[in-house]
Amino acid sequence: MSEEHTYSVTMEEQEYIYPSYEFVSQANMTDPKIREKMSLDNFPYYYKEFADMLEWDEYWHTMLDTSDAPCWRWFVGGRLNASYNCIDRHLKEHKNKTAIHFVPELEEEDIVHMTYQTLYMRVNEVAAVLRDELGLKKGDRVTLHLPMVPELPITMLACARLGIIHSQVFGGFSGMAAGERAWDSESEVLITMDAYYRSGKLLDHFAKAEEACKKSEEMGQTIKTVCIWQRYKGKNSSPTPMKEGRDIIMNDLVAKHKREIVEPVSMPAEDILFLMYTSGTTGRPKGIQHSTGGYLSYVTAMSHIIQDIKPTDVYWCMADIGWITGHSFIVYGPLSLGASTVIYEGVPTYPDAGRCWRVAEELDVNIYHTSPTAIRMLRKAGYDEPDKYNYKFKHMTTVGEPIEPEVWRWYYEKVGKKKAAIVDTYWQTENGGFLCSTIPGLEPMKPGSAGKTVPGLHAVVYDGEGNEIPPGAGKAGNICMVNPWPGSMQTIWKDRDRYVRTYYERYNKDPKSTDWRDWPYLTGDAAVLAADGYFRILGRIDDLINVAGHRLGTKEVESAALAVEEVAEAAVVPAKDEIKGSIPDLYVSLKPGYEPSEELEKKINNMIREVVGPIATPKGVWICADMPKTRSGKIMRRVLGSISNNEDVGDVTTLANPEIVQDIKEMVDKKLGR
Repeated sequence: MSEEHTYSVTMEEQEYIYPSYEFVSQANMTDPKIREKMSLDNFPYYYKEFADMLEWDEYWHTMLDTSDAPCWRWFVGGRLNASYNCIDRHLKEHKNKTAIHFVPELEEEDIVHMTYQTLYMRVNEVAAVLRDELGLKKGDRVTLHLPMVPELPITMLACARLGIIHSQVFGGFSGMAAGERAWDSESEVLITMDAYYRSGKLLDHFAKAEEACKKSEEMGQTIKTVCIWQRYKGKNSSPTPMKEGRDIIMNDLVAKHKREIVEPVSMPAEDILFLMYTSGTTGRPKGIQHSTGGYLSYVTAMSHIIQDIKPTDVYWCMADIGWITGHSFIVYGPLSLGASTVIYEGVPTYPDAGRCWRVAEELDVNIYHTSPTAIRMLRKAGYDEPDKYNYKFKHMTTVGEPIEPEVWRWYYEKVGKKKAAIVDTYWQTENGGFLCSTIPGLEPMKPGSAGKTVPGLHAVVYDGEGNEIPPGAGKAGNICMVNPWPGSMQTIWKDRDRYVRTYYERYNKDPKSTDWRDWPYLTGDAAVLAADGYFRILGRIDDLINVAGHRLGTKEVESAALAVEEVAEAAVVPAKDEIKGSIPDLYVSLKPGYEPSEELEKKINNMIREVVGPIATPKGVWICADMPKTRSGKIMRRVLGSISNNEDVGDVTTLANPEIVQDIKEMVDKKLGR
């Protein structure tokens, strides 16, 4: 067996924790034969159940067309509209039910409760603006650069109503990033906002629009119109001057189309619903292209089966709609099921660590969905805060990156009060919806494990040569999906070759084959498959440290550090070593009330040696006041790696806390005498 992309895993499998009878008794999915029914023997026909959760204008005649493999075409011949499925079809029974709870960051501002009827009217009015004022039509692309406000899903659904392809750029990204994406998608319209709140400050967001327009123009695409939503209707909250002939206040345009109704455009299932850009490791961002019918059926089914969402639920996904999690599990999935979805404008710890739990209490949220990054942040800022509030979650989700067992336990015991079922989901922007998860009403939870593949999907762990690593072997390799699924990306926008090369070429043995069996999907993530069929995801296959020929997974070291009571966050980076090639360097931050000390450094070091082994002994244990983080809360390991290796940290001005970088660098330089 090739050792490339394969390494031994020393972390022990955790114990099973079973969902409560109370949860199981109300769960959407309790059929013990569901995995048997969705075995590969029945592929792809079991996906009919997913499609049948939607309303179709015309029913499809071909479930899966593989003629252009690996560009899969789902529900060919079918026609539907995503906006209709998320709004119109609920009006008969749920028009007065809340569709969106908008929670402003400032607690003194009232929460906005938008009913399905109100959402219907607002989406129609915006659709009229897009069509009649901006001249947009089916197939056109529009770049959105909006923060977490109701205008974002309203604009997305208005685009979907007309068959306009929306491309939302995370609000925390720079104008340059928005401009690059506008250029690649060939957008002539940019829809943005004047300002929004972050950590209690009203930020000038419109200032980024000029930068976006300049960047797009430099690259060869002119943004002809910039539409600006106002954070406060009738008031300009940005000091940045508007450009005559290009910039328009969106609220003024909408006022001209009050109560106007726009019939939804019937879309072929395989037409594009949206583009979602991801950063490539090199070169231009990748425009991940998602379909209308396949994508919407998949996120609706995943919301029902895995998220356990019902129309009666108040569901809060703490992601940003600028990411795929927000598209799938704030907007399209919950609204397709007729649930109430929560949109929160700001940071989870503003003005203090109890904010999330106060919101949950006030809105009676019963499903909570967030990332390990946010969980670690909340755990660090207010370990016992959840105890102070009277809310009751039946179900909780973790998504976006592997979660360490100790962090999982805090989430379960403190946030979920040992009563909520947890699903630790694994998936990517390219996948549309979940790849791995336990079925919450049927299968036990296991701290730090993503569970089995979701019903309908089948995975395998390969080594570098394409040999399957059997369950229980204790070795990690590349996790790959054996079969296609409706939520999967169609291709990379305008770059089919890159799509094939990135996701399918490695384990394909016949490039001319139209048989789906010949095209396993390469996730690019490392995973270990336990004997019970549960996958533990270890992060990108490249996030490995080669210590004297031993391939060490960074997540193992971080998990061991987090098992130390005082540690709140941990990040491992490779530090260059003349003899061993590289050695792990460990950065940690502490929970409130604990102070750095040499004794604590030794305690952390000993824990890593005990849990992972002497080979994982860090070169240094650096206790920091905070970690350098992106605006979305992810630790910037690249910056820490540059500090460890005495390299230029690059531009850190876009970080949420750029000042911490210099503090850490000075601490490391002083201790190492450089």
